[in-house]
Amino acid sequence: MDVVDWLLEGDPAIRWQTGRDLLNWPKELVQAQRARVATEGWGKQLLDLQDEAGTWANKLYSPKWTSTTYTLLQLWRFGLPRHPAATRAVEILLDRGTTDSGGIDLTVTIGEPEVCVTSMVLALSAAFVPHDERIATMAAFLIDRQLDDGAWNCEATSPRTHGSLHTTISTLEGLAAAGHGEAARDRAHGFLVDHRLYKSHRTGEVINPVFTRFSFPPRWHFDVLRCLDYLAQYGVDRHEAFSDAIALVHKKRRPDGTWLLQNTHPGRTYFVLEENGQPSRWNTLRALRTLRWWESD
Repeated sequence: MDVVDWLLEGDPAIRWQTGRDLLNWPKELVQAQRARVATEGWGKQLLDLQDEAGTWANKLYSPKWTSTTYTLLQLWRFGLPRHPAATRAVEILLDRGTTDSGGIDLTVTIGEPEVCVTSMVLALSAAFVPHDERIATMAAFLIDRQLDDGAWNCEATSPRTHGSLHTTISTLEGLAAAGHGEAARDRAHGFLVDHRLYKSHRTGEVINPVFTRFSFPPRWHFDVLRCLDYLAQYGVDRHEAFSDAIALVHKKRRPDGTWLLQNTHPGRTYFVLEENGQPSRWNTLRALRTLRWWESD
């Protein structure tokens, strides 16, 4: 309980999720605490930085991480309830980024709709403009671009291209948030099983050591804790293939019951949430709710 008390001393974004996921708070208390994300702490700081045009940094996707897309992603992970500022900004992304294919093109360099960007905007739309008809067309765009191995890759040039864990986790989060593509998500979960979340399906070796370093915010990057947190939050069936990743979470738990922030992704930020190498409320919260999911009856 000392660790939980420590979590409850954190930002409203941490408190309401701790109450919901670890303490089984009643719905009314969760909603009241969640509402404070817009009026206190990190959430309010980001909302106050929105410019008059309704964007952040006067940009849609770049620079990373101060643009509209990545600021909204951070607010989404904080659990910001539906809010006029976020609604306005997501509508701008949709109006400026939607293409005839249903995918989203917000980048300066690519010049065509892209799976990762579409997945991010889909998740944001589900949270802040849930009745927008473009949610269905974005989901259809993503489902149509699922690869033969069940995953996604933003660099895919043919059906033979191997899936990317980075792209796949973003797409899974987007489709799940929107409640679309159940069959496609099930296929992608099979891809995760085949890779034990983060290992080569051919050699069994860790694909990239950075996948084992827990970060927050994850931005567009894959890591083991981000993937496990997705599985836990959306109630995906537990599988023996996930046991290596769970063992990694246990291994990284410190004697005081916390987890460190092990990695941050370089780029521009408005402010620092937590210090790299120090105990992280975000990683501790997500690790604890992951273990609760894994160990539940």
